[in-house]
Amino acid sequence: MEPRERSLSTSSFIRLAMILFFTEVVRSAFVISFLPAYAADHLGISVAAVGLAVSVHYIADTAVKAVAGYLLDRFAPQAILHVSLAIAFIGLGMAFFSQQPWMLISGAALIGLGVSPIWLICLSSIHEGQRGSQMGTIYTVWLASLGIGPVAVNFVIDYGYRLTFWVLAVIFAAGWLIALSWNATLKPIQTQTLGEQWAQLRWKLVAMKPLVPGMILQTAAAGLLVPILPTLARQHLGLSYSQYSLVLIAGGVVTTLCLIPMGRLSDRWGRKWFLVGGFSALALGLIGLLLSANHLYATMLMAALLGGSYAAVLPAWNALMSYFVPPDQKGMGWGVLSSIEGIGVMVGPLIGGWVASRYYASVTVWLSAAMLAFIAFYYLRTPLVRPKEAGEVLERENLGEGHI
Repeated sequence: MEPRERSLSTSSFIRLAMILFFTEVVRSAFVISFLPAYAADHLGISVAAVGLAVSVHYIADTAVKAVAGYLLDRFAPQAILHVSLAIAFIGLGMAFFSQQPWMLISGAALIGLGVSPIWLICLSSIHEGQRGSQMGTIYTVWLASLGIGPVAVNFVIDYGYRLTFWVLAVIFAAGWLIALSWNATLKPIQTQTLGEQWAQLRWKLVAMKPLVPGMILQTAAAGLLVPILPTLARQHLGLSYSQYSLVLIAGGVVTTLCLIPMGRLSDRWGRKWFLVGGFSALALGLIGLLLSANHLYATMLMAALLGGSYAAVLPAWNALMSYFVPPDQKGMGWGVLSSIEGIGVMVGPLIGGWVASRYYASVTVWLSAAMLAFIAFYYLRTPLVRPKEAGEVLERENLGEGHI
């Protein structure tokens, strides 16, 4: 790539990362903090209904990924981006102005439909010569937004839900303004039919069959917690909204600081042990979180442990997944893999909300910890394999020393 082309590509990618940041701040704030509190306190909707709304959000997010990836390989990414932003903005307004549960659930679904393609545009825009740095940038931006969104809402929500909604609307509009100046370097390149693309993807999907149970269970374990976090913080851990924000900050800061070092270590020592150790530590961290009730600093320490454990898992997992994305089918490839992972995200919140409403929020946490422990054992016993660059023969990773 010529220096001028590289500069244009970098500038385009930075703008795209900023769009992702603003939209994910709004999405994470809405799903993790605003939706559970607004639905329960203002609309009087049950925890089970909140879990259904969160599940529908992720069902929509997952369902659109493969279709969006297919379209992204064929049509102008600018058009897909602006249509997606419009859909998400309409959903945000519908969810806030709703007076009935079905409107809240529909709004949550539209937000999922709108934000999902933005992720695929980012992943598909990564330049092969800058894969490591740009992939790291995307996930750092995502983690920052995941932490900032709920924390900001928890501070603002004390001043009223209406003000909180308008803050989210302004943040979303800022991302849309940046999108107006985005010049895509990604171009639709596919002339193949859907059937032809699927035939090329199929052999890599066959190769990753041993990983599918873990893919689904790990996202389900995380999804279980989404609808019950504010309730858990207030009722079981004894935290105010401000203290809850401090706990989220502790986890988020540690995750962000550890992400790059953990990624480098996993490159050096092998992915498998970071997956096994990371998921084991996540399970222990959740149990420790329950035992830290009414002790703010102990709760913050457990949040830091969870953050560091997640930082160990994330780079190793995404490096592993990247080998199953054909370079000439990035849109559809990432769409299909994200759809598989999204199965767990779809069912997790629904189950988590139901368990919490029938028993206690703490029971949901125990269930999530048990699933994470099982995943750690599953990866301990399951060989990690990847397809070779040419042909359908599988290459087994040297799990102790090799790199996948």
